Amino acid sequence: MPSSPIPPSRTDVASPPVFRFAPSPNGELHLGHARSALLNQRLAREAGGRFLLRIEDIDLARCTPEFEAGIYRDLEWLEIEWEKPVRRQSEHFADYAAALDRLKAMGVVYPSFMSRGQIRDHIAEHETPVRRWPRDPDGAPLYPDVDRALTRRERQKRIASGAPHAWRLDVAAAMETAAEKLTWTELGAGPLGETGKVTARPEIWGDVILSRSDAPASYHLSVTVDDAIQGITDVVRGQDLFHATAIHRLLQSLLGLPVPRYRHHSLIVGEDGRKLAKSRRDTGLRELRESGISAEEVRALALEGL
Repeated sequence: MPSSPIPPSRTDVASPPVFRFAPSPNGELHLGHARSALLNQRLAREAGGRFLLRIEDIDLARCTPEFEAGIYRDLEWLEIEWEKPVRRQSEHFADYAAALDRLKAMGVVYPSFMSRGQIRDHIAEHETPVRRWPRDPDGAPLYPDVDRALTRRERQKRIASGAPHAWRLDVAAAMETAAEKLTWTELGAGPLGETGKVTARPEIWGDVILSRSDAPASYHLSVTVDDAIQGITDVVRGQDLFHATAIHRLLQSLLGLPVPRYRHHSLIVGEDGRKLAKSRRDTGLRELRESGISAEEVRALALEGL
């Protein structure tokens, strides 16, 4: 399919408002997904806005047509309606490549060559009981600065030799390049109750991956580009993605993209207190449906407390 142009920067929010639900077809939807989808639909209706469905299938190794079909089936069972056609990320790789090329031209990305094993070894060598290696909000160690320190000539030599590599955002350089103080409007609340005007702190993530050989764009890059192309004005999603907004705001600033309003909602947790996960098949919508529970009961459970 043809590439979609990224719209120019704007400071106003378009009318009517545009909401979206953007699941990945790498597992079955659970009650937590139902909460996000139903809340987006409800807010869109209350605001007289539009509701879009986006299939985030950029990870071709894990996403399957069967899981995608399951998404449509589950949403239809919940009586959720969305505009057609559905945007599928796998059909728009050119959009992400164009954005990455712009970032390369700015000098705010670099190729990284360390394998997972090399990263572990480097951290083990430099981490001590007294000085723990810094972690991102998800608990993953920040990427070492080894590759960022390579010369341009050495980078080109390694790429020319066929060395496997990913492209990472040089967060420090990117923040210097960004022409504004990075904030966003939070209509919901973060994990610690953050709301209103929130200051973005992308540095807490370190140099995140934007593209690698097995996935032409990371979640951070693809979702930022998609939201701009689709004219999303209101991003409504779980609190587990609250801190990721800092990276999205940085990318929006660099690429001159419009800034949506954000609303992060509370998560539905399991009996063990952890958020629901596809990998653990927690309260899957298919399982609930096959157990005889009604769609009305699931809608009530999903929206309880909101």
